Amino acid sequence: MYIGLGIVLLVLGLILVFDVVTVDLSFVNDGALGTILIVAGVLAIVLSLLYARPGRRRDDVVVHHRDDTLR
Repeated sequence: MYIGLGIVLLVLGLILVFDVVTVDLSFVNDGALGTILIVAGVLAIVLSLLYARPGRRRDDVVVHHRDDTLR
């Protein structure tokens, strides 16, 4: 789920950094905001890949218990 968020943040950051769209707000620097979004996007992608559960579940493990108390 966070991979998609990371990709969206990365794309928005690249759009702002490369001046594809300019934001005309006096208190927002386009380059700085773009850089922050790129870092946040890459961080979201890396963290989602590190903490993602594996696709295959291990439900097929059989555990046999020995009961030695019946001697």
